[in-house]
Amino acid sequence: MTASRTKAVLVAGSANLDFVVRASHVPAPGETVLGRDFATFPGGKGANQAVACARAGGATTRFVAAFGDDDVAKPLVDSLLEARVELAAVRIADVPTGTAFICVSDNAENAITVAPGANARLEPGHLPSLDDVGHLLMQLETPLATVQSFAESARAVGATVVLNAAPAQPLPLALLAALDVLVVNEGELDTLAGRDGTIADRMSRVPVATVVTTLGARGACARTPEGWLVQSAWSVDAVDTTAAGDTFCGVFVAACARGATTALALREATAAAALACTRPGAQSSIPSRGEVERLIATPSPDTSIELATYCGIETSAA
Repeated sequence: MTASRTKAVLVAGSANLDFVVRASHVPAPGETVLGRDFATFPGGKGANQAVACARAGGATTRFVAAFGDDDVAKPLVDSLLEARVELAAVRIADVPTGTAFICVSDNAENAITVAPGANARLEPGHLPSLDDVGHLLMQLETPLATVQSFAESARAVGATVVLNAAPAQPLPLALLAALDVLVVNEGELDTLAGRDGTIADRMSRVPVATVVTTLGARGACARTPEGWLVQSAWSVDAVDTTAAGDTFCGVFVAACARGATTALALREATAAAALACTRPGAQSSIPSRGEVERLIATPSPDTSIELATYCGIETSAA
């Protein structure tokens, strides 16, 4: 799971402008909740992961996405360029740029509704050159046929293909066969592998060489060809969990691209995700590499045995 240090990371996926309201709780079906603060933030799983990867450093980060030819696209493009992401922007004239409507509760949970807009028009022919790309990172907010085509093209030239299977949906075996690394949360894992058995049992049923499962405030675990890994989370005062998973993915791939071991990549990604929960917004919450290194250097309780037990991993193998 390493690549030449000189090779770039290409992130392909969605870009959305997030409309965020803070409220006491996320509304139940049919309920109206009186919110408080309102703000807009650059977001979208693909764009968030590209920014996280760029801020983690160590490899050039490129991003390919579809945008509408409208004013909504400008803050998204500006945020990406400010993070030093090299942008391959596909402009779609007849549809709006993607948007997301997010309610964030006082306990830092969120509910998100996405209007894909131009994201739904990203096509296989939009894939840029892979000549110096070592890792391709994708998600599922763009058409599945495009994701699969990009994955197969990257696999054909020897790039490491990483998919964050979010939002959750069943995946064809042909796509799974084109992946080197799959990143999911517990709900997404259930969608792919069912609910029977332990987390480790479900991860073992997924036909991808390396499977990483994020576990929220507990941390993360990974099944690799070399064995199982667990990484405990850092305890933080969470204010907004938006983009924590995206931060994890971008930092994980950035670490792998610069030659880190899977264990170290898991550690850096878990720390970065914790920091992202301490700030509002999506890309505005993503930490720098220096901030991640300072958190990693902070002593924290070792809960790896408890985490391995939670996942159903034999302690001796974790």
